[in-house]
Formats: sequence, C-alpha cells, structure tokens
Amino acid sequence: MAIRAEHVKELRERTGAGMMDCKKALAETGGDMEKAVAYLREKGLAKMVRRAGRVAAEGIIESYIHHGSKIGVLVEVNCETDFVARTDDFQALAKEIALQIAATRPLFVSREDVPESVLENEKGILKAQALNEGKPEKIAEKIVEGRIEKFYKEVCLLEQPYIRDSERTVQDLVMEVSAKTGEKMEISRFTRYEIGEGVDKAEKQECALS
Repeated sequence: MAIRAEHVKELRERTGAGMMDCKKALAETGGDMEKAVAYLREKGLAKMVRRAGRVAAEGIIESYIHHGSKIGVLVEVNCETDFVARTDDFQALAKEIALQIAATRPLFVSREDVPESVLENEKGILKAQALNEGKPEKIAEKIVEGRIEKFYKEVCLLEQPYIRDSERTVQDLVMEVSAKTGEKMEISRFTRYEIGEGVDKAEKQECALS
C-alpha cells in the first residue's frame, strides 16, 4: 500500500524515530498508526519521551553571511531551556540550519505554513502541466498529488534534504539533536537576504503604484 507523507510525519513526531524507520513501520503494519508506534517501540526505535505538549520558549537567533557578503540569513531556533540553548550541539544545529537556508532558498518552515492560496495556485499549474502532457483528467489528479510532494520538499525547510546528507531531511537533523538533548526543538522563523533581491521587490512595488 502507498504510505502517505503526512502519516510518516505524524509517526515521526509521535515517536522520534527516523523517517525511513517510520515509513517501514507503517508498511509493516498496513498503515495502522497505533500498531506502527508499537512496532517501533518493540524494535527499540521509538523515544519514550513525547515532547509534543512541551513549550520551546528558549533558543537563539543564528546568523550566517556567505563568503563575499552577497547572501545573509537570520533564523530563530527554539528549545525548552537556556541551558540547552548554550550547548555546542544546539548551537551547531542552528548554524547548520542557517547554512541550509542560505544554500537552498526555502520559502516556508513547514508545509503547514504554506498559504492555501499558494498551494491551490501550484496545484493548478501542476494539473495544467499534466493535461498539456496529454494525461487524462483522473491521471492528472494523481500526478498532481505526487508532484505537490516534490514542491513541499523544495520550498519547506523541514522537508528539504539536508545539504550534507541527502538521505536525511532537515526535520531528521532537528529530531536527532532533540533526542540527544531530551528537549523539544523548533525552527520558528527565518529571513534570507540576497543582494539584488531588494531592488527587484522595489521595482515591482513601483510598477504596482504607477
């Protein structure tokens, strides 16, 4: 059976297990979420501490300036305590995330942050592409489902392949450090600057006003 990405994400959030382990657990249990949780616990892959209800109100704002000062990033990464925020592991994580943003140009932190209007517009474009390729209506709909997952992986930071290891996502990286420190961690927000982008925006605004 096909394993949906959102189910893998939910299982990963509930157990702290890796993406591939979660996908395998769902496949082995026919997609049953509770059985998949039990499967991971039996295999020793699930973390016993659930962090979903805990608050990540501490953390740091990390910056990154690329060589030549053409690209800059500010990102807020949160954890639960100031003690963990000052650890080498947490600060290294924040640096890696800032570097990831500089290199891959994400637009959102997670798929939940993608506005519905943006999502519907992208789906419309993808469907039109499929129809232009000669695909029947029903087949085009299925193609859109697959391609929208690729869209998420391109524009959502947490779903992007980690630049140092494409077998892992940024979400995997965050969860690994979270499991190591025992605290909930979140990427709250980020801003990416690149020389010339501000000029383009100003020109667009001027055209809109004229």
